[in-house]
Amino acid sequence: MADVEASVRDLINRDRDCTERARAQMDLRRKINLLIGEWKTAGGGEVLPDIRDRVRLRPLKNEIGPAGVAARR
Repeated sequence: MADVEASVRDLINRDRDCTERARAQMDLRRKINLLIGEWKTAGGGEVLPDIRDRVRLRPLKNEIGPAGVAARR
């Protein structure tokens, strides 16, 4: 999904027609909403992670920089 969103943004930034890719993005969003609805109907009740949760939980790649110096945050 992120790849489709990036391609739509790229096409828009280059002033190109993004109709096909935007429709694909909307179809993916519909599918995700349907899957979430099915999950909830089946008894799913946990809070689903959002992008902030995923970024916060992602390990920092460069905690220690060159020559052992801690990277600035």
